[in-house]
Amino acid sequence: SFAENAITIASSISSLKGQTVVVKYGGNAMTTPELATLFCQDVATLQNLGLRIVVVHGGGPMINAMLEKVGVESRFEGGMRVSTEEVVDVAAMVLSGTVNKNISSGISQAGGRALGLSGRDDALLQCEKLWGGSEDDKIDLGNVGQVKVVNTDLINQLLDAGISPVIAPIGMGCKGQEDESVVYNINADVAAGRIAGELKAARVLFLTDIAGVLDKEMTLLKSLSCDDIDDLIGDETITGGMIPKVTYATDAVKLGVQGAFITDGRVPHALLNEILAGGENGLGSGEGGTVVTL
Repeated sequence: SFAENAITIASSISSLKGQTVVVKYGGNAMTTPELATLFCQDVATLQNLGLRIVVVHGGGPMINAMLEKVGVESRFEGGMRVSTEEVVDVAAMVLSGTVNKNISSGISQAGGRALGLSGRDDALLQCEKLWGGSEDDKIDLGNVGQVKVVNTDLINQLLDAGISPVIAPIGMGCKGQEDESVVYNINADVAAGRIAGELKAARVLFLTDIAGVLDKEMTLLKSLSCDDIDDLIGDETITGGMIPKVTYATDAVKLGVQGAFITDGRVPHALLNEILAGGENGLGSGEGGTVVTL
């Protein structure tokens, strides 16, 4: 009923008011114009309800389209794009430019306040070079960065001022290091989990193109602990491209985030549903994905 929903929403808000929620935004939620508009409305709505929202976005399809357009070849090693300087130039242009500003202006148009940033602004995301492969057999992925330092002061100053930072996952080397001026391409899921952990956020949501974590009968597993996930990887319930997704979630929880949501971003208003339908326990709507906790 309307009254029951109102009570649930009120208890969700009272438990999360003034708390920080980090959202990794990508996939269909981003590439479908209608869903993109709804996402921006969700951010503005949650902001107006008193939550502190940080958006970290990807943009793989847009990068691919632009690489093709400008004729830059890119290759993959062990499932990761090798980021030559030319590739990073294009990635930075697309992510920090078009994609980032479409999101920040969309949130503003929806009645919120947002500022688009990249990890190079005010030394927001400082990185070390990330090598692929194993210790014994390293793969050079080019300028792919692993986030070492997050400028949480900047993020908190913006949030204190009522502004949502919209962060493009393009970083720099660590201050004072030889590679300080190098531009690094960062995996957006990893960046979101790390930022959430450093902020000790109440929630991190990964909007994806899947329903959540499914068991072998393809039934949605609504909530899992980190140990559950290790077991599911062990018995090969979780395989392939799902492994990194759940790993980002467990890493964030281990860093101190209270709950990590692997959420189906193809559902309209996915963000609002998961944050507001959980009541005071805040464990999501139970329909829109999987919640990971310690």
